[in-house]
Amino acid sequence: MANNKSAIKRIRINKRNRLQNRFYKSSIRTITKMFLKRIENYNLSQNPEDKYQAQILLSTLYSLIDKACKKNVFHKNNAARKKSQLALKLKAI
Repeated sequence: MANNKSAIKRIRINKRNRLQNRFYKSSIRTITKMFLKRIENYNLSQNPEDKYQAQILLSTLYSLIDKACKKNVFHKNNAARKKSQLALKLKAI
């Protein structure tokens, strides 16, 4: 257990930051799964609506990843790599 005020405050701040980071990472993972599902559906059915929805989800993902990078949840290179990999998946269809 922490012995001084600054250590107690750091524990409180770390808990707050952990919850914020978890929110960003979770939302990015959820929308990424939705994005990949749309791509999979498009590959099976060639429905243009799925491709359109995937493009919209990609734009949303870019926004979330950039916000997470700005809040230091991800390193900027990690964020760039994630965005690049997602763009490649969309481009492949």
